[in-house]
Amino acid sequence: MEAFLTSALLVAVAEIGDKTMLLAIVLATRFRKPLPIVLGILFATLANHALAAFAGKFVADLVQGTWFNVAVALSFIAMGLWTLIPDKLDEDERPRSHGGAFLTTLVAFFLVEIGDKTQIATLALGARFENVALVTAGTTLGMMIANVPAVLLGHQLVKRISLTTVNRIAAVLFMGAGLWMLWDVLG
Repeated sequence: MEAFLTSALLVAVAEIGDKTMLLAIVLATRFRKPLPIVLGILFATLANHALAAFAGKFVADLVQGTWFNVAVALSFIAMGLWTLIPDKLDEDERPRSHGGAFLTTLVAFFLVEIGDKTQIATLALGARFENVALVTAGTTLGMMIANVPAVLLGHQLVKRISLTTVNRIAAVLFMGAGLWMLWDVLG
């Protein structure tokens, strides 16, 4: 249960203000069809995060020992620092609609999430907890907690929430998790 809850919390907070949240707002504005967009986000996230969690577990199974656990802990601290850098949606990442709201969302979210901080976090969580199903379920829930309101409320949400404050909270959570893991490994 720790893997699920930790994954959900870290990704939900980290996702606020992330480029995939901005993408959700752009898609909601463009298509005005919330259900296919939400389903596209769900399936893209499940696929992307399952692969990332599996990769994290695979690496953890191959490489074990204190230094690997320290590396995973340090990756959480690095994620916290990365979270402090605000995201923006580049022009080449804006969706072009060829197949409706669901397919456009599915493909765009899957591709934009590659190498994104929440995917890297999912990889690290997979390595930390070595439970692909719980990590994938947790990170997917975190993505949905952050992105469904973005789809439904769009620009109104961004006006009411201080993304800087949320990014700082996410950074503290990631760094706190990393420090906690370091303490667990070295203490």
